[in-house]
Amino acid sequence: MCNLFSMTKGQVAIRELARAIRDTTGNLPPLPGIFPDNPAPIVRHGEDGARELALARWGMPSPSFVLKGRSTDPGVTNVRNTASPHWRRWLGVESRCLVPFTSFSEFEGAAGSKVPVWFALDETRPLAFFAGIQVRGWKSVRKVKEGEVEADLFAFLTCEPNAEVGAIHPKAMPVVLTEPAELETWMTAPWEIARELQRPLPDGALKIVARGERKDEAA
Repeated sequence: MCNLFSMTKGQVAIRELARAIRDTTGNLPPLPGIFPDNPAPIVRHGEDGARELALARWGMPSPSFVLKGRSTDPGVTNVRNTASPHWRRWLGVESRCLVPFTSFSEFEGAAGSKVPVWFALDETRPLAFFAGIQVRGWKSVRKVKEGEVEADLFAFLTCEPNAEVGAIHPKAMPVVLTEPAELETWMTAPWEIARELQRPLPDGALKIVARGERKDEAA
């Protein structure tokens, strides 16, 4: 499952492609290594319905069975089973988001010696988006040292891998949206239509662009 990605394109490119009319991120720097429970940009519907670029922490609330016996909830980064009642509440248009990225990684190798393998649409690392879900103002203890916090959270959907990702990680890959029509469908269509986007990219649509680094510094 994808627990590391990169986003190195500028805010203007994100806003234009995702048709966001508002930006609350401030001066957003390149993010060559985004890890779970860290902030990252997402495009969501604002409280007034306008599409906005905002920051949220990576990791949606965990299902209750995962939290038994635990005092913290670092969150779930990847969502596969959209039939689960836990996730169904966040599949409506109002809770969907677009997560911009330029590359993502899956880990290769044996336990204790795994290294990231970075995938992108091509060597230039063009901007694309994960199909995400988000929630505002969720109260939980993410880390003991923080105590209870109220945070905006997100995660993205996964699916069966295509050939390139499957050769490294045979269980899953992120749901990637590349065409403007796909972005609009994800952000506006009823779930019965939007759910069709939970599918792998065609074989050959991704390239391995780096190996072995925990950040993808290429712009």
